Amino acid sequence: MDDAGWLALACDLATLCPPSRTAFSVGAVIVDADGREIARGHSREADPHDHAEEAAIAKTGGVLRGATVYSSLEPCGNRASRPRPCAELIVASGARRVVFAWREPSVFVAGTGAEILEAAGVELVELPELARAAQEPNAHLLAR
Repeated sequence: MDDAGWLALACDLATLCPPSRTAFSVGAVIVDADGREIARGHSREADPHDHAEEAAIAKTGGVLRGATVYSSLEPCGNRASRPRPCAELIVASGARRVVFAWREPSVFVAGTGAEILEAAGVELVELPELARAAQEPNAHLLAR
């Protein structure tokens, strides 16, 4: 599968999230350097505070050397509910690429995840043609 296919899967996973008025619904898929899926996750998967990338990384043991993280939304760079934002978790994991569909709007916090990832040398790829699919499970938050 190519980047668009993996990212479309991440967008589909976002539809599995329990609805929330205080957090985005996000899906994430982690693929190793050989193109094999390692893990997947979605927001609020096991805990009301889980972020998609965090849930997926937790299933891997946290070591993702050379992997790509596909996320329907730009990984968070600020976080109130946990000590480390997803962008920092991704950097610490050793993942080399992040592919996302939609930049985090400042509904809750300023979206700074892309800047954190880029500063750490993680390759970023934005596929805005999938932004609508990423936004759909969050329509109730965008209508504010």
